[in-house]
Amino acid sequence: MALDTIIELRDVSVFQKNILVLTLVNLQIERGEFCYLIGKTGTGKSSLLKILYADLPVIDGYAKVVGFELLGLKDNKIPFLRRKMGIVFQDFQLLSDRSVYENLLFVMKATGWRDKAAMDERIEEVLEKVELKNKGFKMPHQLSGGEQQRVVIARALINDPDIILADEPTGNLDPETSEGIMDLLFQISKTGRAILMATHDYRLFDKFPARIYRCENSKVFEVDSPSQRQQSELL
Repeated sequence: MALDTIIELRDVSVFQKNILVLTLVNLQIERGEFCYLIGKTGTGKSSLLKILYADLPVIDGYAKVVGFELLGLKDNKIPFLRRKMGIVFQDFQLLSDRSVYENLLFVMKATGWRDKAAMDERIEEVLEKVELKNKGFKMPHQLSGGEQQRVVIARALINDPDIILADEPTGNLDPETSEGIMDLLFQISKTGRAILMATHDYRLFDKFPARIYRCENSKVFEVDSPSQRQQSELL
């Protein structure tokens, strides 16, 4: 694994409830790189992401993510792995009974933050980064879908991760709001964080070009030629 390689998988199998979903997966993503993960529903995109944040175990091959070897990773090491990651879900998964500020505070306390002044400063920093500087007191239901997704991205940034794994982050958003979220994610990748984003929204590729990995027929392969990209968009 090279010094700036954040994810490296070699010949990894992905199982979901003892069913083989993907086989001989090879994947490499460098620091500061943005990559798409595409494929039809049920082809293994979410399962592959779950392998990366150790929600599913690696049982063969070689897998190293943010400095952790995943094969045989002990349960007590998983929280340390996840602290170096940010995870963004399509359905937000915000705590509905807590304000934006309290949602972020909850994550910080759960990941070992103790200094109240440092916590307040960090929350202010990430909310400013996602353009929600004055929305910390709002409840999730008082925010638009795009604003809620920005809170989720702020939450993912709290621990200054090496990589953000985004599972359909624009799936519930209108096209204009989706572009705003994509702008934000690309800005974040330019600060040295790798981003792997699963998506069905192939319209984004022209405006936000990046490397593309595709799940199909139990395999993962890179889509690297213009003709292959055009074919992917027609799926």
